[in-house]
Parts: sequence; structure tokens; C-alpha cells
Amino acid sequence: MSAPQPPQPPRSPRTPEPSESPRGTDAPTILVKIFGKDRPGITAGLFDTLAAYAVDVVDIEQVVTRGRIVLCALVTSPDPGGTAEGDLRATVHSWAESLKLQAEIISGTGDNRPRGYGRSHVTVLGHPLTAESTASIAARITSTGGNIDRIFRLAKYPVTAVEFAVSGTGTEELRTALAPEAADIGVDIAVMSAGLSRRAQRLVVMDVDSTLIQDEVIELFAAHAGCEAEVAAVTEQAMRGELDFEQSLHARVALLAGLDVSVVEKVRAEVRLTPGARTLIRTLKRLGYQVGVVSGGFTQVTDDLKERLGLDFASANTLEVVDDKLTGRVVGDIVDRAGKARLLRSFAEQAGVPLAQTVAIGDGANDLDMLNTAGLGVAFNAKPVVRQAAHTAVNVPFLDTVLYLLGITREEVETADGIVD
Repeated sequence: MSAPQPPQPPRSPRTPEPSESPRGTDAPTILVKIFGKDRPGITAGLFDTLAAYAVDVVDIEQVVTRGRIVLCALVTSPDPGGTAEGDLRATVHSWAESLKLQAEIISGTGDNRPRGYGRSHVTVLGHPLTAESTASIAARITSTGGNIDRIFRLAKYPVTAVEFAVSGTGTEELRTALAPEAADIGVDIAVMSAGLSRRAQRLVVMDVDSTLIQDEVIELFAAHAGCEAEVAAVTEQAMRGELDFEQSLHARVALLAGLDVSVVEKVRAEVRLTPGARTLIRTLKRLGYQVGVVSGGFTQVTDDLKERLGLDFASANTLEVVDDKLTGRVVGDIVDRAGKARLLRSFAEQAGVPLAQTVAIGDGANDLDMLNTAGLGVAFNAKPVVRQAAHTAVNVPFLDTVLYLLGITREEVETADGIVD
């Protein structure tokens, strides 16, 4: 003999077929909003309460901020204007009061209104992020015709990073509008198209001097040769436009002639990674990204960095060595401004990644071609001319903040490291 069946909850007169779903229609729906102190079981409790009325879930949104929950559920109406809907309202309010929560229930029709054309992610980095700057960003988004659909915090340290999901306006239009706003209010803003491409495998390529590392490698060599002032003078000539990069490189390397090759190991030991560099590379690699460096410096250093950091690609100029002495010359093709862009294309081809899925990071004018060739060019603590020309800029001294521009949260970084906050 079969066991007796438990009593069944009341059901609506007829459960709609899937083809009759209210999504995108004018079918009656109810928005249930719950507010209050968060605790385990609230979400399960609300939907267990709603289950007694055999409603369908159309949409859910839940946010917890400083221990306070806001839970929104959009569900079908069990009996529009009838007793079942009234019973549902009374039951939800009673359940909420029993947990010292507040409930708001609003009747209406249909689902959320369709999003406007164009979807973008606007990532904002603030150190700190002020209410004034947030207001300015939101107002500028609105001025383009965009609508902010959602705001989500990516990180609370070493900077505050938040992401706005925006629809209703084009990505390029947003980027153009927000670039001057970022400069005016002193925050970093990146705008990228939404969609599957953001989740695809990527290639990230960085400059080395003053980007991946805090130093200028040729200056480290010059210190051992006792010609720092002379090297600095040539660098100044190049910055004033009196010498192009290749002329400047040859002039500075010539001052190193006669240095013993043993100085290479000393320079390698003196190189200081930029804060966050290891975290950036380690996280990208664990996520399946490929990472490379291009440098106007020297392979004697970049090859060591490639091995130490587990990089996939590395290319730079090579100092000529004869009889264990630096000759003051370089050998092979020169890695200059155009060369960096060419190498980015080559790395992308080898990695099997389209250019649209590449990210380039650099600080100097000789990085501009590479930054503009990449799908996303990031000016890292760069000269003003580079910040203005790049897709976005990061002006905090932590290289791993670039992860937030890719939609990677701090919690995901820590999870990748096996750290639980």
C-alpha cells in the first residue's frame, strides 16, 4: 500500500505553457522587494513562500551591502486581481515581519523593458572613489543617452573598482564622452563592449621599463659604467625630439662599451618589479591568458624575466658581447615604436588570438603604436600624450589593477591564489 501523499499547496487555475511565458508580453506580474538585515535562508524562505502559489520566476536580483540585503523577485501573478494574489501579498508580508524584514509588493505587467541598443562595461578605478566623481560619471553616461542597468563592485583594495553595465548607447560614444571626465575628476575609466568576446581567451603584452618593472634598464647598466649623466642627457635629447628612438638607443648603448659581461647578472638582480606585477601575470596565466613583453631594452634582462615570471613571449634589443665585454652596439632588428606594434601582431598570430582580443600596456610614446593596435590599449602611469591617445589609462601604482578592466574581481584573484578573505 502506498504511503499517503502530503497535502498539496493551492495552485493557480492553469499553469501557462512555456510558449505563453510573460517575458516580453503584457501578462500580469508581481515585483516582490525584500529589505533588511542579511542572514542565511532569506532567499530560500522567500521562494518557499511564493512556491505555495505556483508562480513562475521571471527575474531575480539580490545585493548584500554591509550586511543588508535587497532581494527583488519578479514573478507571475497567481490570480490577477483575485483572492490568490491578495493571499500572496498577505503571506509574504507576514513571512517578512516574522524575520524583521521589510517587504514591498508591486503589481504590474510584463518583464523588464528591453535594453536599448549597445551594451558596454564601464570600469571605474578610484583611489579613493568619491560620491562627487561617481555622480559626474553617472551624469555623463546619461548625457549620451545611456542607461545604467547595474553597478557592481569589483575590488575594494588596493583601489576601489566598480563596474557599470550600460545600455542604450554605443561603446565608442561612451568612451569619447567619459575620457575627458576621467581627466577632470581624477579617476581611471575604461569602456569596453559587452558580450562573449570579453570572456574569450586573450593575449596581454606589456612594455618593460617603467611598466612591468620600476626601472629603466639602460640606466642600471649606465650606473655600472659610470655614465649615468651622459645617458640621461641623450634621453633628454630624444624626449625633446632631437633624436629618434633608434638614434637615441645607439648613442646610449655606445656609452656602455667595455663593460664586463658579468654586469648583466648584477643588473638582473637590481631590477624591481612594479607592485602587482606578479599578481597580474599569475592570475592571467591561471585564467588561461597568454602574456608577453616587448621592450626597447635588452634581451639580457627580458629573457630572465620571461623565465622567472613564466611569460609566453618576450622580445627586446640585444647587446652585442665580444670576449666577455659589451661592445657598445646592438645586434639584430631594433625594437622601436613600430617594432612593438609589429611584435604584438606576431605574438597574437602565434597565440591564435585575434587582435581585437589583445591588451597592450605601456607608458611611453614609443608604446603608442602598440597601444593603438591592440583591442584594448592601457596607458600605465604614462606621459600625458600617451594617456590622451590610449583607450584608457591607469594612474595608480599597482599593475594588477589592469585585471579589473578585464572584469576580474579581487575575490577571483584571491581564489586563484587559494586565499579566502
